[in-house]
Amino acid sequence: MATIVEDFPHPIEEIENVWIPLPDGCRLAARIWRPADANENPVPAILEYLPYRKRDLMRLRDEPMHRYLAGHGYAGIRVDVRGSGDSGGVLHDEYSRDEIDDGGAIIAWLANQPWCSGAVGMIGISWGGFNSLQIAATRPEALKAIITLCAADDRYADDAHYMGGCLINENLQWGSVLMAYNALPPDPEIVGAAWREMWLNRLEHATAFPARWMEHQHRDDYWRHGSVSEDFSAIECPVYAMGGWADGYSNAIPRLLEHLNVPRKGLVGPWSHMFPHDGQPGPVIGFMQESVRWWDHWLKGVDTGLMDEPQYRVWMQDYVPPAPTYVERPGRWVAEERWPSPRIEQRRYHINANRLDTQPETPANLSICSPQTTGSTGGEWCAFGVDGEMPTDQRQDDGRSLVFDTDPLNMPLEILGAPAVTLQLSCDVPVGMVAVRLSDVAPDGASTRVTYGLLNLTHRDCHAVPEALVPGRSYQVRVPLNDIAHRFPAGHQIRVAISTSYWPIAWPAPENATLTLQTSDSILDLPIRPDRAEDTSLRAFDAPERGPGDDTVQVRPMRHIRELGRNLTTNELLHTLRNDGGEIGGASLARIEAIDLEVGRRMERRFRIGESDPLTARGDIVQDFMLRRPGWQVRVQVRVRLHSNAGNFLFNANLEAYENDDLVFSRHWDLTIPRDLV
Repeated sequence: MATIVEDFPHPIEEIENVWIPLPDGCRLAARIWRPADANENPVPAILEYLPYRKRDLMRLRDEPMHRYLAGHGYAGIRVDVRGSGDSGGVLHDEYSRDEIDDGGAIIAWLANQPWCSGAVGMIGISWGGFNSLQIAATRPEALKAIITLCAADDRYADDAHYMGGCLINENLQWGSVLMAYNALPPDPEIVGAAWREMWLNRLEHATAFPARWMEHQHRDDYWRHGSVSEDFSAIECPVYAMGGWADGYSNAIPRLLEHLNVPRKGLVGPWSHMFPHDGQPGPVIGFMQESVRWWDHWLKGVDTGLMDEPQYRVWMQDYVPPAPTYVERPGRWVAEERWPSPRIEQRRYHINANRLDTQPETPANLSICSPQTTGSTGGEWCAFGVDGEMPTDQRQDDGRSLVFDTDPLNMPLEILGAPAVTLQLSCDVPVGMVAVRLSDVAPDGASTRVTYGLLNLTHRDCHAVPEALVPGRSYQVRVPLNDIAHRFPAGHQIRVAISTSYWPIAWPAPENATLTLQTSDSILDLPIRPDRAEDTSLRAFDAPERGPGDDTVQVRPMRHIRELGRNLTTNELLHTLRNDGGEIGGASLARIEAIDLEVGRRMERRFRIGESDPLTARGDIVQDFMLRRPGWQVRVQVRVRLHSNAGNFLFNANLEAYENDDLVFSRHWDLTIPRDLV
């Protein structure tokens, strides 16, 4: 756990709410922490810009970070995106043009404040990491540097919606969360009597986000907007990109290092979708100290030595027996002076009949039609530091896949980068998918997933203009796997497993597909990393620190249940996740003393599918949020369901909003969205 620091170099003052005016008359709500003498001695400003409610839902996360920054000579600013939290307007979508333009206006406003030195930085994780990159690409004059965490440069290929052209179920889950967040009202203590009118306006303009994203099944202009990979050269300020191997967004970090033309650094730990000082699996690091080193260098002109250190630093993970939860991942810190590194060597293995080898053997044709339940050991697409999220022993899924193993290794082997599999195959239907897993197999047979990749085979040439397969025709397809750093021990085997389904991470193709793989023409390319003597002398990260947070009172304990079950009557597999509370003080209901507010959350998620019929796939999610203080109580509930037939996605949603116990708003969506080669 991070050490709580209260004795800072600078006494701080806090402003609960400040209004930032926009050119169109809308006002955005901001919370500010800054050195107490900033008006006399102006300081740089560091902006975090999110739709996640600075006043309540994220209060306990924000305070330790921004108080720490203020105590070290910066102004920390948390702004609610237009239409969220206490800000005015309506939020229509993620990363809208309004959001990006508003970000530029916020930065200009900050730079002109008497307490600001004129230099501004941006920091953000997830949504805030995305819009930091996107706003940097618009080149605001005062924006001098950013830290982006757990974010991506490509909104289609590497976000929570599609993976390799396959629809992933995170689209439904994340979309339901955003619907619920977006339906909550501003706080009357901030906006006054206008809160109800603002709330009803938000509800009237509510968006069914999962459906909106399913309406764009290819990489079209909708996804190109906000994807900085369209023009890396647009970013002209220094970038520090961070993430974790258990997160869903680690691939963007090496891409940013490769393609940006500005001073840049990359850091990947073992963490999930969390800040590195809170990250699980550990070990955690002193992220706040590391960020101050970055800001001191780029916003204050202090040479901290940070930019003299290697450009890319990662946690090289050792083998661990497969388990659904890891408190820590064993390994060590390693580094490359630049990325791509000229030291990385590509080693090619040929996929022969039932084995991986450095030389091709007599070709064979091998066919696979995986049960639709294949993927049940895959864990979450993106881990959030909650128990039970990690992939478990892969042997069950391996038994439903084509499997190819090396001989036991004579010596340890380390990889760093993105493995890739090239497959020569045919398919018996026009639309199919392939899932490829790379695993570390111990002498006792335990199979630990190292990394994986998915490909919608109609996207074999590009994501923008997919083409149906011609049944029986042979194609060569390339399946990149997620970037990873992993050390295979001597005596272990490297395994490639290939399946035609991966539930519940990815929605299935519309009909069962049989793939026929031509061996010897199919290959695995591994990025081999040689030892680097300098790794032993890398600067050690500081122990994690954070600032103090406000007190909360736990009203009810949190429940967290994750279950996997089979209905033997229907031969269906059911994944269930129930979670009360989470980030709100670790409780299903918590009271934030500073604002006399009780906050509650409940989520229930069920994904089910039959063994042999992809059209039995169904996702059902319920999200409940409640805010309550004496004299004021509101609650919103969002229910979403997704199922499909051969030609369409069938999406249903209900949104209900209550003041006290009275229903004040209700809306239902019943949408049919044509499947377009997905």
